[in-house]
Amino acid sequence: MQCSGSNMESGHEMSLHLDPNRDDLPLKANTSQMLVRHYVLDLKVHLEKKVIIGSVVLFLEVAKGAEEIQKFSGVAGHQEAPESLDTALLGDNGQHASHTGCCHSDDSEEAPGEGKSNGDFTLVLDCCDLAVMKVEEVDVASVPGMQVLQETGGKGLCPAYPSIPLLHKLVHLPSTCWEQQHDLYRQCSQAPAPGRAEEFLFSTDRWSLQIWKRGVPTPHCFPRCIRICYETKCEGTSVRWTKDQSGKSCVYTMGSPINNRALFPCQEPPVAMSTWQARVHAPSECTALLSGENEALPVPEENGFSHWDYYVTMPMPASTFTIAVGHWVEARVRPAPGEPTDLFSETKPHSGEGSTWDCSAQPSRVYRNQNSCEENLAGRSVGANLNCRMENSGLGNVASEQPSAAEDSFLAGVLCSHVDYPCRFTSAAALLQEIIPYRVFAPSQLLRQAAAVLPPLLAPCLAAARAVLGVHPFARLDLLVVPAEFPSLGMASPHMVFLSQSLLGGDPQLCGARLCHEIAHAWFGLAIGAQDWTEEWISEGFATYLEDVFWARVQKLSRCQAEEQYQLKALLCWRRLRDELQNSDEELQILRPNKENTGQVSESGASVVKHALNPDKAFMQVHYLKGYFLLSFFSSIIGEEAFLNFFRHFVRQYHGRLILSQDFLQMLLDHFPEIERQGLTLEVIYADWLDNPAIPEPLLHRSAAWLRTAVVGEVRQEVAKWIHFSRGHRKGSKRKRVEPKVNFKGVIPEQLVLLLELLLDEPDLSLTALRALEKTYHLQDRDAEVRHRWCELVVKHKHTAAYKDVERFLLQDQAMGVYLYGELMVQEDAHQQALARRCFSQAQEEMDPAVRKVVEEMIY
Repeated sequence: MQCSGSNMESGHEMSLHLDPNRDDLPLKANTSQMLVRHYVLDLKVHLEKKVIIGSVVLFLEVAKGAEEIQKFSGVAGHQEAPESLDTALLGDNGQHASHTGCCHSDDSEEAPGEGKSNGDFTLVLDCCDLAVMKVEEVDVASVPGMQVLQETGGKGLCPAYPSIPLLHKLVHLPSTCWEQQHDLYRQCSQAPAPGRAEEFLFSTDRWSLQIWKRGVPTPHCFPRCIRICYETKCEGTSVRWTKDQSGKSCVYTMGSPINNRALFPCQEPPVAMSTWQARVHAPSECTALLSGENEALPVPEENGFSHWDYYVTMPMPASTFTIAVGHWVEARVRPAPGEPTDLFSETKPHSGEGSTWDCSAQPSRVYRNQNSCEENLAGRSVGANLNCRMENSGLGNVASEQPSAAEDSFLAGVLCSHVDYPCRFTSAAALLQEIIPYRVFAPSQLLRQAAAVLPPLLAPCLAAARAVLGVHPFARLDLLVVPAEFPSLGMASPHMVFLSQSLLGGDPQLCGARLCHEIAHAWFGLAIGAQDWTEEWISEGFATYLEDVFWARVQKLSRCQAEEQYQLKALLCWRRLRDELQNSDEELQILRPNKENTGQVSESGASVVKHALNPDKAFMQVHYLKGYFLLSFFSSIIGEEAFLNFFRHFVRQYHGRLILSQDFLQMLLDHFPEIERQGLTLEVIYADWLDNPAIPEPLLHRSAAWLRTAVVGEVRQEVAKWIHFSRGHRKGSKRKRVEPKVNFKGVIPEQLVLLLELLLDEPDLSLTALRALEKTYHLQDRDAEVRHRWCELVVKHKHTAAYKDVERFLLQDQAMGVYLYGELMVQEDAHQQALARRCFSQAQEEMDPAVRKVVEEMIY
């Protein structure tokens, strides 16, 4: 997760000053004036044409202003739902309080988004590389189910604006009525435009879509439900059109710096948290995976397509929406005795009824459930309703268990301060889930490997995370092994994790630790997000710290063993951070680049994300590493057990919300006053760790201690043996007739990574030593981290017989291979440069565009 950026001028001034070729990413949506509360997407995926054709229906609400938005996002330390102008204009029963002056423009200076055409209000959405065909109002008053909301209000519709009070009630239905609410959202999304309605006008620029209607000068007179029909463009970088490892076409969202604005028009600033529903149409032989709460089943259509229906009830930034459509195959967990013995199962279309909220199939469902909804409104607890829903979803064995006294105490201690939604933190059933339901998908070529590696690791990783942080924020998880060119080892979204194929080989250490990292994002990055996207450390630093904690528990290490592993990991991270800070732009090394302006936006809500489009930033880990070291530093002062207990307390208070660094740090200082007594005030922490590019002074002192640990000492002894062995086998060296056999000791995977890194520091290693090194440790059978260091040694010492290993790595481990291209070119060796160009020629067509651009600059 990332969030919005710096203090900006007003919207029109921003568009004049921003250069699309610069490093900063503009967020142009005017979220201080209008907020999207819910999206309904209908998307048809054409894999061969590489286009998605569809529509998105936006359910809108007028925001009161930037001050309330910031309050909602947690800046004031206490998050509440923002009061909207709709609330001010409507009474308790949803009727207009007053119409006076609502269609007259203000004499004051025009705000951003107003005055696009003759003083008309303009809704600004983040949008890029989309072909928008039509924008129209949706006639929600014509939807039969919406009359229920009129009847429960006890008064008639407002004649002047019949849809406004209805949509206000719909958006603000209590979370106990979420199923009825989603039914109505779907029905509304299928409604036609009002007869003889004044058409919307719209225009697009590089980064946004602007929509206005003649004669509507203010946000609170703007229609609350609009439909946008559009097509994606193949050059849009929100989605990646490619082929999987089996050579079959697929498309997926790949964590682009521009997020989802090239997938659907949306509001990207994180304060615009919303829920969504999506129907995805795709060829029937495919599987459509989305970051939804439900496990959608395919419903066959008549044209060779099927559709899948997904939804979410937890409001989240639009950037968290994730889609993957391809010929994925589900890897079944090995069956118990007596069950079918086939390990693998291709996902086949299922016949039968539509999804649970297919309102076209069940148009009267909202009426049938109205009594239960009224009962909910009359006082049934959220927890009780969640238990009921979990029983209905097949988790009855979990929901039927009774919480213990400790669990009751936990639930009593959860004080949700987020907006109303069906929160798992208040559910006794969710509390009892040690392991949430999960599925594993992969291309058929990698299915057996994925089935062998991932399920045995995933369950204990989920259990470890639950033991450390408490309730799983999300009800289920899909894992997908994505195509080879995926530019990262992993990416977490709500209910879904993408994994690189590089994690499937070698020792389980790398894969297990990475799984722990992505699972940690469910709490930090998703359930708790950064209000300012430039504060990536809130997501990545926390996940990097917690992956060690989770993984130690998965391995069932003793306290002493865990501490040794932490120190070894810290040394490896220290070396990486030191090298990165020596070879990168200082501006990219700062964890809080906006400093005192962090979290601020323009009057309209527009902002920029500093350095988001800088191509070098995608390959940097400073936010991971400095954030990790800051949290490790706190743990060393407080003690790990007390620090993790604080994490649980923080999660209980801030789940479902957006935070700034100061929210976490101030709460930490309040709970542990001994930190401040040591001189670590909020200002000192900012200065030492977050606002400056230099290595923090405390980290310099701690790094020396890591070199003196026993596990590092063992590695240094082995390195000394290899150096001695190499010197005895140089060309031209005089050898003894009988050489004593060197007894190289075995090392654990992290030690092997450090051993190879220390050997990389040596100016010279003999080819005999390199051959013996590969044979002794079976380096080609190891994980990608080890093989990467081996390839670096091969390149540095021109070990031509092992160039095939480098070529294999560059083609099969693209998530980690960029650095090797640079090493091959910088050596100025004709054979190595030819190798780099040959590998790039083979991989460039399917290579991630950002990676391709960087490698092209290296090679040409």
